[in-house]
Amino acid sequence: FDNQSREALLDIVDQRHNQGSIILSSQIPVSAYHDIIGNCTIADAVLDRIVNSSHRIELTGESMRKANF
Repeated sequence: FDNQSREALLDIVDQRHNQGSIILSSQIPVSAYHDIIGNCTIADAVLDRIVNSSHRIELTGESMRKANF
């Protein structure tokens, strides 16, 4: 993330926090978010708002794409 993207993500998450739902879909594990976001303070703020009150669904198993080819 560049500075503008980090700030935009934090703004979106902050505005929605305790106001409504946020749906995130990612192939990146939560443990890698600090590295991906690139700023520990902003990553902490984002994760504090989304992880502690989230319902996480982690999919396992073979890719469905492999079954179709």
